[in-house]
Amino acid sequence: MNYFDIQPVNRHSTGESASIRRPKEIASFSYDDSHQFYLDDRSLRYYYPPTIGADLSQGFDSFQQLDDTVDDHLDSLLKTIIDLEKRTGYKFETLALIPATWAETSRNYIESRESLVVRNHAQYCSVVRTGFGKSRLILAGEVDALWDAKPCRPDDPINWVELKTAATPLSDRDVLKYERKLLKFWIQSFLLGVPKIIVGFRNKEGILQSLEELETSQIPRLVKQRGKGTWDGNLCISFTANFLDCQAEEHDSRRGSVADTEKGKGHRDRDVQDRREWTW
Repeated sequence: MNYFDIQPVNRHSTGESASIRRPKEIASFSYDDSHQFYLDDRSLRYYYPPTIGADLSQGFDSFQQLDDTVDDHLDSLLKTIIDLEKRTGYKFETLALIPATWAETSRNYIESRESLVVRNHAQYCSVVRTGFGKSRLILAGEVDALWDAKPCRPDDPINWVELKTAATPLSDRDVLKYERKLLKFWIQSFLLGVPKIIVGFRNKEGILQSLEELETSQIPRLVKQRGKGTWDGNLCISFTANFLDCQAEEHDSRRGSVADTEKGKGHRDRDVQDRREWTW
């Protein structure tokens, strides 16, 4: 059995990150407002800037939340904090998303977004093919919106937008907390090929105070140059590539043993050739 040593983490840093393939969408699917599955784009949404000063806590009493089986072992305080984070995020999405392009959406709908019922049942999920180093992956994940429209040519990148919320940083401790959040923001969008992240900053009362547009590819550089340097993007990529290589070697050894015993050497070569196709 192969073992993958995590520590020391710096051993995965080689100065340059492993080669990566640009994620390319190969399929998609949707969940509607009843969370029913469909192989189409009915839940695709488009970005439209929300109004600064909007109350992200408005509509909590009518929030229709999908039952995602909350861990019963979380204490009440932690559950309350997590619930608050989720609800302000869903409210921000409701304020920033429209069901069609700008030209196809009525002015009445755009201006009445603050009064819409907040729900998280509908989702649009993109399926992409990407890769780290020698390993190829097929990933699926929810994407929030389109900045403009899907390109006509399937090989062209899609201008997805990811929406996030965060408390307005007021101290060095807040800045450090936000920088660590950026790691999660970057990983999620980087893996699916989402080029832009829009962060809505709120105060303690839940009022939207400002918006920040981030280019996903530039987040590691910003953290390194302007932040506290709490994480390194190249290290994250190299770590992932090394981990996948380790898993592929283990996969090879197991399938190779079976192939040698039951199928013969020729089939083993075919197994090894196909070993690095992973689906997550």
